[in-house]
Amino acid sequence: MTDKTMDLGGVVVATTLAFKEDPAAPAGLAVDYDRFAEHVDFLMSNGCRGVGPNGSLGEYSSLTDEERRKVIQVAVEAVDGRGIVIAGAHGVGSHQARRWAEYAAEDGADGVLLLPPIVYRANEAEVIAHYEEVAKVGLPIMAYNNPFDTKVDLVPSLVAKIAQIPEVVAIKEFSGDVRRVYEITEQCDIDVIAGADDVLFELMVDGAVGWFAGYPNAFPKEAVELYDLCAQGEWLKARELYRQLVAVFRWDSRTEFVQAIKLSMDICGNSYGGPTRPPRGPLTDQQRAQVTADTERALAALRER
Repeated sequence: MTDKTMDLGGVVVATTLAFKEDPAAPAGLAVDYDRFAEHVDFLMSNGCRGVGPNGSLGEYSSLTDEERRKVIQVAVEAVDGRGIVIAGAHGVGSHQARRWAEYAAEDGADGVLLLPPIVYRANEAEVIAHYEEVAKVGLPIMAYNNPFDTKVDLVPSLVAKIAQIPEVVAIKEFSGDVRRVYEITEQCDIDVIAGADDVLFELMVDGAVGWFAGYPNAFPKEAVELYDLCAQGEWLKARELYRQLVAVFRWDSRTEFVQAIKLSMDICGNSYGGPTRPPRGPLTDQQRAQVTADTERALAALRER
């Protein structure tokens, strides 16, 4: 049976993916595996619990199959036993998702992050069947509730049914409804993981045990400090740090979150963000100005601490 006590406490970063110009690559952008490995090392060196490659922030849907698998291999090598790798195994159907989970297992990932079927709006029975099929691989599964992208809402009563699958050890909650932590834990024994950066503090107060994070790509050291303060019950100190970051964190819950986080990484200057692949295009001038202002305001506040 899968270990139900997998330690997800800490900041697991949904990693961005670096690209470089290459006319022969899709959309003229090839995956820059060297920069990606450097970024993973940067995150782990700043105290993160692990990384989550091939999520939405990692632009998995824009990758070739060969690229998508190599990303996991590079992540595992770069983490080098210092933490955990939770690989995105999202797919249109369970047969695709199971294949990505099998690859993740073969390539050394510690678990998988799994949306309900993408594109197709599955009903409750189909969602449960999807998780049951991927569970046959044997890796721990973090279910992912993102009703904005999938149009399927893993409500607490459905989470309770999915949680009966031994391999499902956690739920990444991205609905934005902080009341759900209590509802989920009242109905089943599963780790609730904060999945949206701009409700991190509220979710931790309510009992979330981990953070599957986006903006810590740009602010890993501060994110680890924020998580640790919450985990230790230092709520006043945590709230003050959160207040300095939450304006820029809000971009994690917006349509252009990938572009915004990559821009913030470039502004912070510690790790490379760079361009995105289609269908994601560049930010508008107004968006770019606002992300820049929010990032620089956060940096200024952090320097004054």
